[in-house]
Amino acid sequence: MALSRRLSAAPSDEVRVGMIGMGGRGNALMTQELKRVPGARLTHLCDVDQARLEKAQANAEKAGFGKVRGSADLRRVLEDKEVDAVVIATPDHWHAPATILACAAGKDVYVEKPVSHNLREGRLMVEAARKYDRVVQAGMQSRSRPSTIRAIEIAHSSKLGRVLMAKAWNSQQRDDIGKKANAPAPPGLDYDTWIGPAEMVPFNENRLHYRWHWNWNFGTGDMGNDGAHQIDQARWALGADMPRRVSGSGTKYYFDDDQQTPDTMNMSFDYGAKGLVWEMRIWHDYGLEGIDNGVAVYGTEGFLHIGRWNRKWGYRIFDKAGKMAEEYQDGEPDFHMRNFVDCVRSRKRPNCDIEIGHVSSAHCHLGNIVCRTGRNVSFDAAKESIPNDAEANGMLRRKYRAHWATPKGV
Repeated sequence: MALSRRLSAAPSDEVRVGMIGMGGRGNALMTQELKRVPGARLTHLCDVDQARLEKAQANAEKAGFGKVRGSADLRRVLEDKEVDAVVIATPDHWHAPATILACAAGKDVYVEKPVSHNLREGRLMVEAARKYDRVVQAGMQSRSRPSTIRAIEIAHSSKLGRVLMAKAWNSQQRDDIGKKANAPAPPGLDYDTWIGPAEMVPFNENRLHYRWHWNWNFGTGDMGNDGAHQIDQARWALGADMPRRVSGSGTKYYFDDDQQTPDTMNMSFDYGAKGLVWEMRIWHDYGLEGIDNGVAVYGTEGFLHIGRWNRKWGYRIFDKAGKMAEEYQDGEPDFHMRNFVDCVRSRKRPNCDIEIGHVSSAHCHLGNIVCRTGRNVSFDAAKESIPNDAEANGMLRRKYRAHWATPKGV
């Protein structure tokens, strides 16, 4: 294997992985996913919060990885020639900068969803993966989940007739985060690096761990957080690429707190011959169709539900009269991390290549733009631009501060 494709190859063909971002998702990927992959060796942990880093190191040792090196600077991980690949589970605003830097350093990348903080970053990530010939897997795990793959095969068959529409939803209870005043950053947190290339704002606890999801400077709301999974499945079932028009609305109806992002959304994506509808309500604990976060695929001869109920993933098929014709669930986990590690070895494209992740994440960005402007938008997929609306088109990018991680071409 050429050095340009792998920096080095271990005699055992093990894949040596560094993990960047050790919050809840990073720890889950480490202890629940990477742990199950034969031949994967954890070499580095990276987080700008010293307390989180130390906790992750303890978790790694408990999980059987042994004592793992820690760093607060991802550049130290990327410059180590021992590292073959990195897993990026940072806040959204670091996904693209870290991925692009990793590709340039010759590392393969597993990056959590949404792959980017804005649409332009997603395209730059695709370009970096191709330029440096890297394997980049987007963390949309349903692409490697056996029951979901089986459901998509049904959607693509003639069993449902002609499939014309899909619906994706996020129906769950989120917390009211209240309102907090700005304050000094706590000891042990490198806040300047946490901000990275995003616009600098004063430290506030409601913009830090996990709560950054609800702040536009760092996150993409629950549409980008959980919705990316369901929108990706719905788009996959339809066989759709970028939409030509996005319409709808989103606002805060329930929460009176520091969250900036909507708690309620209704969005439609028009592809010309097919359509996708997105619904979100994150202020209650009852689901839709018995599923909290799910997908429905509608055809002329029946419809299909995809999701999780009773703690198992599966699908249900319904006939034209609405009678359930088939129900399938399995206890199989997804094999997304294993697929990534296998592709690091084989150099094949992974199940959710960065181009797939970019297109699905772009739906989230476009939906958020409709919410923020209060206007429906047309989308030019060839140019990845919004014509005839300068304000909306400007939101396809973001403002950056001068920083060593700011991507070129933004």
